[in-house]
Amino acid sequence: QVQLVESGGGLVQAGGSLRLSCAASGRTFSSYAMGWFRQAPGKEREFVAAISGSSGNTYYADSVKGRFTISRNNAKNTVYLQMNSLKPEDTAVYYCNAAKSIATMSGGSWGQGTQVTVSS
Repeated sequence: QVQLVESGGGLVQAGGSLRLSCAASGRTFSSYAMGWFRQAPGKEREFVAAISGSSGNTYYADSVKGRFTISRNNAKNTVYLQMNSLKPEDTAVYYCNAAKSIATMSGGSWGQGTQVTVSS
């Protein structure tokens, strides 16, 4: 099973930017679909963005499309989430996910999460 460690969260003002990183263990990182999810207080965990393992196709939630960019560096076993034009409603704990495919992410591996707080 893949082990994931997120970093890069913090406190930022609305309109600002943050870049989250997720370092993965294992020798087969490039074959995994990677994703970011988030969970705000009192809400369910929701999908944010994903990138496939083979083609590198990317997918985004409508709420972040045009503001967030997911990317991966297979040589470093790392996936990133560049977050621009942040809004207070982006405040949440952000979780990294690794799965055999994007369709099976709900059953994949999860990191411990990193807090992102956007002040108004």
